[in-house]
Amino acid sequence: MLESEHGPITHEEHAHTRCWVCVLSCLLLACVYVGSLYVWRSSLPRYTTHQQRCDSAVRLTIKLLLYVCVFLCVCRDHPSVIKRRCASVLLVSTLSPAVVKGWIHWADVRVDASVWELMGVRLESLVPAAILPLLLTMVCYLGPLVQSAMDNPKGFTGELQSALDVQSWRLCVGDVVWLRNQVVAPLTEELVFRGAMMPMLVPCTGPTAAIFMAPLFFGVAHFHHIIEQRRLHKDSMSVILLVSGHVVGPVLCHSFCNSQGLPDISSALKHPQQSALVFSYLMGVLLFLVLLFPLTDPFFYGDIPVCSLALPPASVCQMK
Repeated sequence: MLESEHGPITHEEHAHTRCWVCVLSCLLLACVYVGSLYVWRSSLPRYTTHQQRCDSAVRLTIKLLLYVCVFLCVCRDHPSVIKRRCASVLLVSTLSPAVVKGWIHWADVRVDASVWELMGVRLESLVPAAILPLLLTMVCYLGPLVQSAMDNPKGFTGELQSALDVQSWRLCVGDVVWLRNQVVAPLTEELVFRGAMMPMLVPCTGPTAAIFMAPLFFGVAHFHHIIEQRRLHKDSMSVILLVSGHVVGPVLCHSFCNSQGLPDISSALKHPQQSALVFSYLMGVLLFLVLLFPLTDPFFYGDIPVCSLALPPASVCQMK
């Protein structure tokens, strides 16, 4: 009788422990990702002064502030710093499947899919998983895209020619800043903060709660941008990963959002063609809502491996 009474308690305690370890593992993964950006020693020239005596607290404070400003404002976009940071986050991303594998083994989670499949790296339904989420994101950005075409002297034709210009793409590939923003950052961040964390979060919180929890760890990783850039980007790529079971969709959408930035609504309201732009912004939001469920229908993506980790009922994973 005592065993039957204590059995559920023990099972519940194990479930709580497993979820706490899950949260701590995700937080540790986020901290390691960010920490890898700052492990390199800075090669910036030291701040110097012509005065021989500068040991006062005021002068030391000024030197420290100047050094921090130079490091955060200049060093971040220095080519050598970008290359080092890209190498660091690529290494962390390569090791992230081992973290997922270790957690699954420790938590005794039994699943038929491989770790890579759980992280959204698979070939099944790859083409629709790459095209449909990106199309949906571009529809949401209809307003900014129309505004960019209006500001282009050549109009929509100029925008299309620029997008298809081979020479322009060659220049982009040779630019380390572009590679960081459009390739390395989306790829590594989606692998770590979506691909690696969702398989650990879904068994504990369920798919719906995991959608809202994953961006919190993503926010932790981007908290340092408050100092460097004074802004935080909101993220909802977890939905795409859960619906499509692919990480390629979030990567492409993340890259597209990085290229567009935040919509400049204030500029649109002051534009000479304000009415047309406001209509485009509203139509983009409306079309996004209309196409959201049709383009995220599981029919296009097949079985979702990460959803096999969810305990019933799993509403997000059963959008049929």
